[in-house]
Amino acid sequence: MRTRIGKIAALALITVPGMIAWTQMHAPLRLQTASKLSVSGTSTVRSFECQAKSFGATVDAVLPDAVAAVLSGERGVGAVELKVPVEQLDCRNGTMNEHMLKAIKASEFKDIVFTVSSYDLAKATDGARVTLHGCLTLGGVQKDIQIEADVKSAPDGALLVSGKYALKMTDYNLKPPKLMLGAMKVNELVSVNFDLLLKP
Repeated sequence: MRTRIGKIAALALITVPGMIAWTQMHAPLRLQTASKLSVSGTSTVRSFECQAKSFGATVDAVLPDAVAAVLSGERGVGAVELKVPVEQLDCRNGTMNEHMLKAIKASEFKDIVFTVSSYDLAKATDGARVTLHGCLTLGGVQKDIQIEADVKSAPDGALLVSGKYALKMTDYNLKPPKLMLGAMKVNELVSVNFDLLLKP
């Protein structure tokens, strides 16, 4: 019995430090404050852009140097989730903000969330090209979508993920805003634009 306990203790001493080292080497990639996300579109009167003043992302690393791995076309990250509080969207127009928040049901659903289920990564000339497969939750409706993005090296060892996604509001049971007694109608097709700066 003592021999068995001794073996278990020895195994624990070997395994636990290894697990600690593994965890330390795989620090998540953190979203930097310079990151940008916006929603742009057109209406019967003019174009518009609503910027996310703040938002968050969770990007788990599965390789020690995830940034270098991704840039070389390797799967250096695992779980990815992007969350945008709807109250942080700003169209730089009070009336437009009010109508936009009503259109996306902000009083009922506080966040827009994109969760990546899988991705395809290919090496490119100046970085990599990634296709993200995942679920977008907007206005209480969930849809499986696919987003294309470019991945490039950024200063200070950071990773820049840039792209845009064409979103049709009616696919999420959302009614495009109408202003000025209906004289101004927003097109149901909008573009989600993002430049995500990630760093260990």
